[in-house]
Amino acid sequence: MSLHRNFFNYRDLTSEELAIFKENGYLVIKNILTAEGLDQMRRECMTAWNAEKQAFDPAKSWLQNSLLVNIHHQAPAVRDYYFEGPLVDMAAQIIGPNIKGATSQLTFKMAGNTKPFGWHQDNGYGELEPYNALTTLTALDDTDQGNGCLWLIPGSHAGGQIRVNQTEEEKQKKSEIIVEADDSLAVPMEMRAGDALIFNCWMLHKSDGNLSKDRDRRILFLRYADADAVEVYNNRRPRLGRLVKGETRFTEVKEFETNI
Repeated sequence: MSLHRNFFNYRDLTSEELAIFKENGYLVIKNILTAEGLDQMRRECMTAWNAEKQAFDPAKSWLQNSLLVNIHHQAPAVRDYYFEGPLVDMAAQIIGPNIKGATSQLTFKMAGNTKPFGWHQDNGYGELEPYNALTTLTALDDTDQGNGCLWLIPGSHAGGQIRVNQTEEEKQKKSEIIVEADDSLAVPMEMRAGDALIFNCWMLHKSDGNLSKDRDRRILFLRYADADAVEVYNNRRPRLGRLVKGETRFTEVKEFETNI
């Protein structure tokens, strides 16, 4: 049982919300973190971030400037939120009864990071099957168009997986996987700190640079998948991640240790 249940607001998705998600491919969940939970999450995440990251450097890659992986290893409140928080049951309502954690990371655009990130699908980075993985973004700051909020195209998940050919050099460099999309259809995902955005793995989304002078845009990125999801790009091996709900047919997932 989570040691931090008072940090999170638990509830189920309504039938109306599930219908909206099916049609549009996304939902915004208001106040999923309590005020106390938001404060603690910020403290833990910033301690981890500052230990490994420096100020934005335009000469560095987007990976170096904006991502810190496996944040749940360093932040106990994040770990509880990831494995036992309200997102787990919400993911089960959308994906099905058997769920595993697939990714945890910080995706920060600190003040001064004006680099945009073009249109893409999260399943373009590490393709998982079945194609029902769920991305969740929990805002640690108020996010708006001024500090680089996410944009997405409602309903674009219905187009399915978009195939992008990369050279071996691009794959080795982990270059961005950018696709074409109609900007006129985009909707900004402005959120208050403590809100969460959840969306389908095929959702087209992007973000502009943080054009503010003194406001960070810090987001906790957690991805959930079917407990039996496999990595299409990796000879269909099971995606390793902690089983957080239900069962799995893969011994590797059953025995997976989250602290390695």
